[in-house]
Amino acid sequence: MKDMWVSVRMGRKEFWLIKPSDKEQGKKTDLAFSTFIVKNIKTEVANLKKKGAKFDAPETGEWTAKADDPIAYDPVGAAAFLKDSEGNLLMLFQSA
Repeated sequence: MKDMWVSVRMGRKEFWLIKPSDKEQGKKTDLAFSTFIVKNIKTEVANLKKKGAKFDAPETGEWTAKADDPIAYDPVGAAAFLKDSEGNLLMLFQSA
């Protein structure tokens, strides 16, 4: 996974640039998304669900250690995906 992303920190904000894995190259994927780094992903997911957010089912793959709908856990952390009102894909991420 180390060759798939880079994080850029500007002041107290951080954003990620993510490259598709070799298996995803050439496929139509929805890999353009904004990532929000959170301290407690379970709390953030619960708060957003209370406000009406609909989360996507967690992706399971070679990196996924376990999935607890809608959160997927892997060696680097936990992630949950949802779409905003405009249909843009968003990710919540908590570092391991």
